[in-house]
Amino acid sequence: MRKLFGTDGVRGTANIAPMTADMALRIGAAVGRYFRREAGGVHRVVIGKDTRLSGYMFENALTAGLTSTGMNVLLLGPVPTPAVGLMTRSMRADLGVMISASHNPAEDNGIKFFGPDGFKLSDQAEIEIEALIDAGVEPARAVNIGRAKRIDDARFRYGERVKSSLPRDLRLDGLKVVVDCANGAAYRTAPETLWELGAEVIPVGVAPDGYNINRKCGSTQPQAAAETVIAHGADVGICLDGDADRVIMIDETGTVADGDQLMALLASRSAQDGRLKGGALVATVMSNLGLERHLEERGLRLERTAVGDRYVVERMREGGFNLGGEQSGHIVMTDYATTGDGLMAGLHFLAEMVHDDRPASALAQQFEPVPQLLKNVRYGDGQQPLDLPEVQSAIAAAESELSGKGRLLIRKSGTEPLIRVMAESEDAVLLERAVDRVVDAVQGAVSA
Repeated sequence: MRKLFGTDGVRGTANIAPMTADMALRIGAAVGRYFRREAGGVHRVVIGKDTRLSGYMFENALTAGLTSTGMNVLLLGPVPTPAVGLMTRSMRADLGVMISASHNPAEDNGIKFFGPDGFKLSDQAEIEIEALIDAGVEPARAVNIGRAKRIDDARFRYGERVKSSLPRDLRLDGLKVVVDCANGAAYRTAPETLWELGAEVIPVGVAPDGYNINRKCGSTQPQAAAETVIAHGADVGICLDGDADRVIMIDETGTVADGDQLMALLASRSAQDGRLKGGALVATVMSNLGLERHLEERGLRLERTAVGDRYVVERMREGGFNLGGEQSGHIVMTDYATTGDGLMAGLHFLAEMVHDDRPASALAQQFEPVPQLLKNVRYGDGQQPLDLPEVQSAIAAAESELSGKGRLLIRKSGTEPLIRVMAESEDAVLLERAVDRVVDAVQGAVSA
């Protein structure tokens, strides 16, 4: 069992364990030792970050730990998470590191890792790294200490890669596009890329100050972007999260479309063009039943995984699939990228608008979703509410009531101390009753 790593790397509140400078230094030394090739050669790691104030602290601490084991560090500055996966491969690095807590508030931060192939690490690799952290790492000899160097053009390299995933003759001339960068990692790259493709760009969330990432903006709070679309008469809105690996689309009426709707569009079009490998889309247990029905009507399959885009990618690689993602907006297109890429997915939606000469509203609602209800319950350190008999009893009762009429999903968040309770049913009364039964039991357990 992993103790330090969660669903997506290590995450928590900055300057509170485990997200301290001391721990980041130890993590840097451990991953440096884990990935350093012993048979000579250049040992290289790329580090990117989002715009949180604590990113400076963790960047320095990780650099110290990595160089202490002989790794040469290439500092990319603020770039989207998918840029780190790309640069890890293109720069022939042993390791890629992204300093970000994604959609979390500014006081949080996290550390994500990519292997030399540009893909996120496996559970087994993380377990082995945790063992190195616990045991401690012997530093390199003084003559073998690594160097650190800033790379100034990382965002431009990434922007070119994103554009290269589109048809070469595609232009966005005449499209008025709102892009909400969540005051995060894509605050320069996303507007620049859209402008270079010919769009009229209306930027939102492009003034990071270290504290305002994801604050009343971005994919988890798209209201500001939706209002901007209406106010400016824009054709479409693209909402990214803090590290730009998620996207939520907004049509010209201000209606929000989640990752399930975008995946439905991309899967259907890819299948029509003979580009959908394996005849399947890979998504998580959180994706709506309506998506599954939409695919089945077209002779396609939905392969479900545990929550987390890296589990989606693992299944894609195992089965040879090339499209997957999450309802939250992680869209993974492994023909072009190694992880979720919000900007790339958003551009592919715009490409469909141009190709069909249709408004966003005609493409953004591909299926009628089955009603879902999700509620979160926060718990304290050391608490394990899901293990308690009264909670287990409430879950069993809710599952029994939903049997044949819907489904229930209860899980711990891998990024925050939350129990997530989600149910899905076309019976609205039954839906709310099932969720509230479990939520009440968990709240009672954590407050006891």
